[in-house]
Amino acid sequence: MKMNALLLMCVLLFAPLTGCLEQTESNDDCSVLPAGHADDGVLRILTYDITALSETVTDEFTNQTGITVEMIKVDDAGGILDQMMLTKSAQQADLMIGLDNTYLPTAIENCLLQPHAATPVNIASSASAFYSGDQAIPFDQGDVCLNYDEDALSEANMTVPTHLSNLTEEEWKGKIAFPSPVTSSPGRAFLVATMEYFSYETEGDAMGWWSDMVANDAIITTGWTEAYETHYTGGYGEYTEGYIGDAWMTVSYCHSPGVEAFYAENYTHSTSLMLDHSTFHQVEYTGIINGAAQVDGANLFIDYLLSTDVNQNMPENNLMYSVLEGTDLPETNGYRHHADVPTVVTTMTYEEIDTNMDEWLDDWKAATQQA
Repeated sequence: MKMNALLLMCVLLFAPLTGCLEQTESNDDCSVLPAGHADDGVLRILTYDITALSETVTDEFTNQTGITVEMIKVDDAGGILDQMMLTKSAQQADLMIGLDNTYLPTAIENCLLQPHAATPVNIASSASAFYSGDQAIPFDQGDVCLNYDEDALSEANMTVPTHLSNLTEEEWKGKIAFPSPVTSSPGRAFLVATMEYFSYETEGDAMGWWSDMVANDAIITTGWTEAYETHYTGGYGEYTEGYIGDAWMTVSYCHSPGVEAFYAENYTHSTSLMLDHSTFHQVEYTGIINGAAQVDGANLFIDYLLSTDVNQNMPENNLMYSVLEGTDLPETNGYRHHADVPTVVTTMTYEEIDTNMDEWLDDWKAATQQA
């Protein structure tokens, strides 16, 4: 989560990302649909529980524009796509916030978005390179990778894995939690990374590895929250209700250890597994839903979300990188120090994900025996 021969190298703000070719895909068969609900002056936003969209942030938008905001929240990015598909003939929301670059091609292919007229400036190339068309625009970004508990490995006298195949060994039995790529955007991002990772290997393949992981009692969860908070021993989950703590490794972000340190006075025992081609540069998008009633309000909110005052605070307010050029993680409490930056990430393009995702998901379900 077949390689393209790229003649030009990308120079990016944080790390090499998902594709060096700029994408402007759109579905020429799509047309803008009439509003699926009455325009009552309320801007309805379909999203998941994005912390950056706090009441303070939305209230300030209302103060600036006079437009009331109503949030329609689902569990995750998969829920956003499902809701848009289910209400395609009569959309009930105006703006979506939260589809990432593993879900966006499906939304565009199914005519779920319409062109926006927002005019944000200063978007970093690391955020815009995967897709730069007019049906979605990035609002945050980060690298998805494996995180592991350094203390757990030290106490068990285990060495740090140097290859994904190491994780199929007995010492890792039942010790890794994966969010499902069927329902989780980090899970889907990591699936894409494994597809590319094994394309560089002379032995084995991604689906064989996934099958071996399940045989090694890997824990499959519905989403990131369950994998990280409930099962992972290296994070803040131990302070949450329902904590189990049976996984020494999970899928999260390469900067997640920095987040842990930020909230624990520069302390963390979590770190990232930096294996070439095993990380995926995730970009999350916002876009106007095809069939929106409050199109003008949606455009204004996109500009607001991408404004310097709001977006530069993504690392603290949404625990993700900003998409604005020249921004970085704060140095406070070791946030930046403990955040790892991969040097060789997955280079899957928009076309590859659009063409192959359904087949990859079917193959993954078969390999992992997930219904």
